[in-house]
Amino acid sequence: MRLGIALGGGVYCGLLMACVLAVRGVGWAQASEPAQNQSGQSQAGEAPPQSTQAPEQKLPDAPGEAKPDEPKPGESKKESANPVLQVGDKTKQAVGLTKGAAVSGVMKARDWESGVIAGVYVGKNRKLVTLTAEQRKEIYFRQTLTTPGAYGKRMFGALIDQARGVPAWQGGIGGYGERWASRQGQFITANTIAALGNAKLGYEVRYDKCKCEGFGPRAKHAILRNFLTYNRTETELRPQWALYGGAFAGGLVATTWKPSSQSYLVNAGWGVVGQAAYGALLNFVTEFGTEINRKQGVK
Repeated sequence: MRLGIALGGGVYCGLLMACVLAVRGVGWAQASEPAQNQSGQSQAGEAPPQSTQAPEQKLPDAPGEAKPDEPKPGESKKESANPVLQVGDKTKQAVGLTKGAAVSGVMKARDWESGVIAGVYVGKNRKLVTLTAEQRKEIYFRQTLTTPGAYGKRMFGALIDQARGVPAWQGGIGGYGERWASRQGQFITANTIAALGNAKLGYEVRYDKCKCEGFGPRAKHAILRNFLTYNRTETELRPQWALYGGAFAGGLVATTWKPSSQSYLVNAGWGVVGQAAYGALLNFVTEFGTEINRKQGVK
């Protein structure tokens, strides 16, 4: 029983000490903070404690970026909020971009057409240098197989044959395909024989623009260069034996797949005549290509 009384007294004393410590702790906490009146100022006249955290700042807008709800310069807020006007502005911008793209496309197409028609040539201010075997091979493939012009020119010629109905093949797309294939085969044959002959003779295969001035001298140069070319010296002119020999041989070979009524000599002769006319026209276009481009607005 004495043990129970002792334990009860100990518990009572512990509770009493805990209450005293709690009361004193509250007093310390109140003493560490300055008392404030209802207006938020300290009773001792001191300024309220400053917060260590900096006030939140709003980031500025990006340069040149307008807020969605703000009008552009010279435009009222009511107008900028009008969806009809916004759609109209966007349409005008789209039309301007489309027009610019169309003009640029036309210019590129004209440059492309000029390059396809003119082919390989030496400029007015460039000196003729004897071609190597590798350069001759590259020019041959460009003129015969690897460029759009090698096929586009024959497609145009086949359209003329289709309109004339020659050779005597069927009409429609099938007949056009036969006429195009015939012209293409004749051209490849003629160009291959001409390239081999010019390589053997050492003749120049490129057209060189005239270093003269004036329409007359330049036109004369373009026509004569269809019949004369330079030898290895690049200064002495020789007849275009290989070029016209290839044209004659191409006409002969093409007769083998044309209707049986065709004459070998007649087709070969027309091949030579075609080279004389077409070659002179091609040289003329190449010679005056710069002036033709300027008339079309191409730089």
